[in-house]
Amino acid sequence: MNQSLRDDRDFRAMMGDVKPLRGHNRAETGKKRTAATEAQRARRESAQETLGERNFLSDDFVDLVPPFDPITFRREGIQQGVVDKLKHGGYSVQAQLHLNRRPLAECRRLLFPFIYDAYAHDLRSILIVHGRGRDIDSPANVLRSYLAKWLMQFDEVQAYISAQSSDGGLGATWVMLRKSDRAKANNRERQQKRRG
Repeated sequence: MNQSLRDDRDFRAMMGDVKPLRGHNRAETGKKRTAATEAQRARRESAQETLGERNFLSDDFVDLVPPFDPITFRREGIQQGVVDKLKHGGYSVQAQLHLNRRPLAECRRLLFPFIYDAYAHDLRSILIVHGRGRDIDSPANVLRSYLAKWLMQFDEVQAYISAQSSDGGLGATWVMLRKSDRAKANNRERQQKRRG
């Protein structure tokens, strides 16, 4: 008797008089899911199309970043101390985006609104988890290479740097966003109140 027939017979013997549950195989949470109305679907599709049309992130050729090289960037006028503080976790994570093991097109689509939403909500320090090869001879991570290119394309991004190992190491990138005009106005107002 071959092994698979013996295993099948043993399994049936162990199951004995067990019978499948009736009905569907889902837990009842008490909430009934309502289908989105046509208007809701139309608004969602319109918003996605608008973002898709505005998405300027290039998926053209990219120079691959070697797997064990950190990625780093800072705009002119940003002090190195700010980048160092960012790298060492001196700023709290205000938002995270996990792109690990997602297709490149989906990452491009997700990154665009994530940066704009974070900026619109006056967030300054965000962490993007993108993964990297685990082995010493791993090929360059294509997503990580594109991310380095894409982040530079946002005017809202002041700096970025590969994270420390406690925050994901080379598989994650800290990003510092510039202050919005609203946040700058709030800062000026607070400073004036302190002086006066």
